[in-house]
Amino acid sequence: MTARERVAQLLKAWPKIYPDAHCELDFRNPLELLVATILSAQSTDKRVNMVTPALFRKYRTAQSYADAPLPQLENAIKSTGFYRNKAKSIQGATREIVEKHGGKVPDTMAELNALPGVGRKTANVVLGNAFRKDEGIVVDTHVIRLSQRLGLTKQKDPVKIELDLMKLVPREHWTNWSHWLIWHGRRRCYARKPDCSRCEVFKLCPSGKIFLRTGKALQPQETTAS
Repeated sequence: MTARERVAQLLKAWPKIYPDAHCELDFRNPLELLVATILSAQSTDKRVNMVTPALFRKYRTAQSYADAPLPQLENAIKSTGFYRNKAKSIQGATREIVEKHGGKVPDTMAELNALPGVGRKTANVVLGNAFRKDEGIVVDTHVIRLSQRLGLTKQKDPVKIELDLMKLVPREHWTNWSHWLIWHGRRRCYARKPDCSRCEVFKLCPSGKIFLRTGKALQPQETTAS
């Protein structure tokens, strides 16, 4: 089975396995999602969702983040880790949003990616989930791991993995594709010990049988990504 054929089968399976798959960061608007996504780096959605209710009550606009005393903002997000860099990223992004975009989060890849502290992954999260635009595929640690194990890429670099996936997955499924892989990665295909014996897509995974037999998943260079 080629990677393209595997994707076609997975597209039939994922909606049945995870019909409610969605972004697990809590947000009500593009600004909240942008901030939450910045906070999620090197943290968990659960931890971020514990921090953001109070944060979002205190800072309701891009201007309010931009004007906040930096130590105050750092203290508010401290438990998410790397809080100094994250606070600088949030202020850098929101100040540019105020200065160049009238206080509103832009809705294009180029404009989002140009914001300080906002990379392609963050931009994809915001575009796909806040604006419902399929401009790319979010590639996080779960998507990297599952894409390699499923034989969809030989790459290790997130940007190159995204390009491989965009060639295989129809555009209308780009946002959901990352949701499905992230949900499966969190619930079944764990990093250290994937639950292959109960995996719903075991028959479609070239790594599954090898892992059950040897206890070791296929490495990227051993997969077929045709």
